[in-house]
Amino acid sequence: MQENNQERTILVDVSKEMRTSYLNYAMSVIVSRALPDVRDGLKPVHRRILYDMFEMGLKASSSFKKSARIVGDVLGKYHPHGDGSVYDALVRLAQDFSLRYPVVTPQGNFGSIDGDPAAAMRYTEAKMSRIGDEMLIDIQKETVDFGPNYDDSLTEPTVLPAAFPFLLANGSSGIAVGMATNMAPHNLTEICSAISAVIENPDITIDELMEHHIKGPDFPGGGVICGLQGSRDAFTTGRGRIVVRSRYEIESGDRDVIVFTELPYQVNKADLVKKIDDLRKDGAIPMIHTVRDESDRNGIRIVVELKIGGEVMVVLNQLFARTALQSNFNVNNLALVDGRPMLLTLKDMLVHYIAHRKEVVTRRTRYDLRKAEERAHILLGLKIGLENIDEVIKIIKESADNSIAMDELMRRFGLTQVQAQAIIDMRLGRLSHLESAKILEELADLEQKIAYYKDLLADEQKILAVVDDETKNLVPSLVPKDKRRSKIVREELGQATMEDFIKEEEVVVLISNKGFAKRIPTEEYEAQGRAGKGTRTTRLQDGDFVDHMFVASTHEYVMFVTNAGKAYYTKVFEIPEASKAAKGTSVKNILQIETDEKITSIINFKEFDDEHFLMMVTREGVVKKVSLRNFINARARGIRALFLDEGDELLSCELVEDGDDVMIITQLGRGLRIDQASVRAMGRAARGVRGIRLRGADKVAGLLKVDNERRILMITENGQGKQVHFSEFRVHGRATQGQRIYTIGGRAKSIVGVLSVNDDFDVVCVTLMGQTIRVHVEQISIQGRAAAGVRVASMKFDGDRIVAIASTERDDEEEVQVPEALSQEEEQEIAQVETDD
Repeated sequence: MQENNQERTILVDVSKEMRTSYLNYAMSVIVSRALPDVRDGLKPVHRRILYDMFEMGLKASSSFKKSARIVGDVLGKYHPHGDGSVYDALVRLAQDFSLRYPVVTPQGNFGSIDGDPAAAMRYTEAKMSRIGDEMLIDIQKETVDFGPNYDDSLTEPTVLPAAFPFLLANGSSGIAVGMATNMAPHNLTEICSAISAVIENPDITIDELMEHHIKGPDFPGGGVICGLQGSRDAFTTGRGRIVVRSRYEIESGDRDVIVFTELPYQVNKADLVKKIDDLRKDGAIPMIHTVRDESDRNGIRIVVELKIGGEVMVVLNQLFARTALQSNFNVNNLALVDGRPMLLTLKDMLVHYIAHRKEVVTRRTRYDLRKAEERAHILLGLKIGLENIDEVIKIIKESADNSIAMDELMRRFGLTQVQAQAIIDMRLGRLSHLESAKILEELADLEQKIAYYKDLLADEQKILAVVDDETKNLVPSLVPKDKRRSKIVREELGQATMEDFIKEEEVVVLISNKGFAKRIPTEEYEAQGRAGKGTRTTRLQDGDFVDHMFVASTHEYVMFVTNAGKAYYTKVFEIPEASKAAKGTSVKNILQIETDEKITSIINFKEFDDEHFLMMVTREGVVKKVSLRNFINARARGIRALFLDEGDELLSCELVEDGDDVMIITQLGRGLRIDQASVRAMGRAARGVRGIRLRGADKVAGLLKVDNERRILMITENGQGKQVHFSEFRVHGRATQGQRIYTIGGRAKSIVGVLSVNDDFDVVCVTLMGQTIRVHVEQISIQGRAAAGVRVASMKFDGDRIVAIASTERDDEEEVQVPEALSQEEEQEIAQVETDD
């Protein structure tokens, strides 16, 4: 007994056996379950459902049958798995939000886009749609191969004739072992156009197909496809990431309302609405007031109502970033080609489908030819019999039985057994003249068909022409009013940044001498009369004061240039917002500025380019011009803008372009206008050239870009000021002394700051002790180059003085006081120091 057991024992290597068994299992899942066939685009379960419905007679023109009947029939005949898997597959074939072109017509509850499951199969009914009919048309004409079912009791098709391009039109998804597929649906009109183009020109490129035929996927629920790159990658490589956004409308009123009418493919609407509401409750999107789902049988309508003052684009960007309102469809065009999984391009799928249809048409034509020849053969025998009817009747009457009569007819007229049998079976009623004519007419018609079939089979191009004609007829016969649902936007969608979530608005940015920065909305400032006492803008530490102040949009770039000749940039919104009384945030938390550096100039701009230049001037009168694009890498770490001589420092910068003039103004009242072209563009490492020749202890007070629609505004440290027209100054050569622009004397020790202004501006003066005075520019006198100016601001505290000025938009909410001229004593002091130009 032991010897017998040893003889029956098979020794195997466990690792080899595991490998072999796993590979067999994997291939079974890949081929028989998870991946579609490239020819008909169907997985086995879908193919079996459609074929069983065809056998049951559930065509588009028939009545409905219970889903349970269909599922049971499929289980018993072809698909020995759980009924749930078959019913789920049947349900998906009928869902218009899952398939672009459903092949099953449902009756009853077949689920919803909210994720609701279908009703039990005993409650629902189904039949094939007209598109489903097209999937099986001509299957009875030996157009496809059949194989045994799971128990060899029946046969089933290994592929369907698929006159409808299911794979391209409806896509597919599935997870196999070690691989998966995720194919996008497309528009039938575009698919048919592309098929015709490939038939006409087999060498057509994918770029040409994209340009003239298939623009990109077309999802059942519509949506907006952002950019062409994802579609191009999918079409050319078989893999790509397609970004789909919801389509929306904005309804304005007391509260702005965003209405979403289309969702990305396969997004659960109920989960989406709940997610948006959760973000509202958690405060993640604070501008949302309410969220409502107002969808009905007419379509999707998700309403997002904003709070009063909510910024629509900011909320949209937050919703796109945080919810499935923007989703990625990751294409992986994996399908079975000759039983093997292959990654396919767009043209590959078109070529394989055309080859399949060519084979189907060829096999169908051969079948029709054979049937026509068989029928013609019988009719030819009947024709012979009718031509010799009297003799045929005599032979049949004189024969003992039909077999003897058949033999005699075959011998006498040279007929085959089939023909002789047809003559014997012919009814007497067909001997009439009319019936005889019909036989002859049918024979002539069949002879023409036979000639056509033979001609068709002899020419491959004619077979392809039939494929082309049948494909072109799909749209008018199946979906005559079908239009593209998914809109394609050519602009690529970049990665969302913080800027997308920040409301764009004008703000005032303040930076103190000790490096504290903040931004304040411009509406918080109220214009005061000239010489007013002002309001406090910031709570300063001892010895600190506001050193820089400017107005900009939250989405603009801000470049900080330091006295050490380094440039840094950031976005305005990255500077923290604070109240007027707050001291702000240290600039060191925003920029990586060295301890001994001090910000001396700030400019703002929209983008880096080669057309704009940064014109810089140092305290000692050195100027330098550098292309703005050279600073694109500055960011928060900073980059070298200018190399300084010992003891010098960078004072001021302006953004200039071709055709601009600039003015250099000194503390002791000299102004030099030069053409920016007189200073050549240099690299960042260059030192610069002499801009203005200074006299004595004079230093540069500022740099302005000439604008003839504006004027030069100068303020001295004791609050005196005036305006001067740019036209008062002619262009001089670089490195000269320029002309007198202000008479310094009396209480005015030096010019603190200069601005380029017009009557649409207010000027804001900031004092050493943190006070601000806002004055309408038009209330400050326009005077000559040597005039003494007027009193612009009065200091609230003894020993206080103006340290910085800035311009902002005009505010007419408050009355402005009458301008105050200098006192007689002050004018006399000025006259004593005034000299001729």
